[in-house]
Amino acid sequence: MPFSSLENNRERSYLDGQLLIAMPGMADGNFSRSVVYVCAHSQAGAMGFIINRPQSLTFADVLLHLDMIDRADAIMLPEHARDFPIQSGGPVEVGRGFVLHTDDYLSDSSIPVSDDISLTATLDIVRAISDGRGPRRATMLLGYAGWGPGQLEHEIANNGWLNCPATEDIIFDRALEGKYERALALMGVTPAMLSADAGHA
Repeated sequence: MPFSSLENNRERSYLDGQLLIAMPGMADGNFSRSVVYVCAHSQAGAMGFIINRPQSLTFADVLLHLDMIDRADAIMLPEHARDFPIQSGGPVEVGRGFVLHTDDYLSDSSIPVSDDISLTATLDIVRAISDGRGPRRATMLLGYAGWGPGQLEHEIANNGWLNCPATEDIIFDRALEGKYERALALMGVTPAMLSADAGHA
């Protein structure tokens, strides 16, 4: 599902706001040991973000790339902006940035994902974060994960993914190492309990 479909289609489905946790037999290397937060799921497909992949870029790098600050100003950024997390959200449109955030920040372009999580993909939220006016909790993701019609359902049916309700702590947890195990723990599962050909938990 392309991001434009998310902007145009806001009917909620049972996978919206859920976590997908990759099973050991996941064939696609892009998603090995990944935890994905699903933002949209419909007959048109699905779209979400990997939330446990580090990204080497910093928030200052993003601001410089967008010509929002001069290089001399980068070292003057406040601590909250210098430390703002940037992650690799998926293999689609990797040059595009998205901010997943709590719903205490909303702009005209913000898209509600769940009752308390929203998605904004415009420069206004980047400015707000750099100025200290951003949401309480947020992360920027470069790129996203997309599935065509029926593709994600097929992958789940073939033991590619486990799914469970997301928690704010898992979504915004900055400790990316170990997030896979912590997401499984939400379901009472450990990696040792999984096998490539196991049934659904």
